[in-house]
Amino acid sequence: MSSPDGAIGVLGSAFNPPHLGHLALAQEAAWQLGLAEVILVPTGEAPHKRIADDPGKGQRLAMTRLAAADDARFSVSSLEVEREGPSYTYETLELLAKEKGDSELVFVMGADAAVGLESWRQPERVVELAGLAVARRAGVSDADVAEAMRSLGCEGRATMLEMPQFGVSSSAVRERAKQGRPLRYLVPDAVADFIVERGIYR
Repeated sequence: MSSPDGAIGVLGSAFNPPHLGHLALAQEAAWQLGLAEVILVPTGEAPHKRIADDPGKGQRLAMTRLAAADDARFSVSSLEVEREGPSYTYETLELLAKEKGDSELVFVMGADAAVGLESWRQPERVVELAGLAVARRAGVSDADVAEAMRSLGCEGRATMLEMPQFGVSSSAVRERAKQGRPLRYLVPDAVADFIVERGIYR
């Protein structure tokens, strides 16, 4: 399925730190859906849980900018980082919709998040503001995702993305950084340098 010209992907995450799995997800969404760009949105304050080993939202924003710098299709929004209080996706999408005018928004998420979408603040507003691009995840079936969409009354609003399998996670990268182990090939080089130079996660 390709999107109308100019559709814009939105990928939100703590990006703590951003790793190659995040960038692969942004790339696959752009390529499979023909998106004009993908905006990476680092979480300001997580509404549901504390962000583990958080170096601070300014550092996470800086790392996300470094991660996105080499790909012209990617941009970074500081909307959530600059906003006071918890970061709710529906509010972020409202602000981006205003900012981007007529462009259709596509919210990019993992299947594990998609099946829990009902528990988010104003999930109906999320699916009203954006189409969904859902990356397949081990242990979550397409039927599970379809059922979650049905219960939100937005059947057909989610497109499943084929994803290369990445065995990298932000928590694993933080653990390696803590132990002084090499981070190259797990995160972009500029992010690895930033983490090491600043002693983040040590």
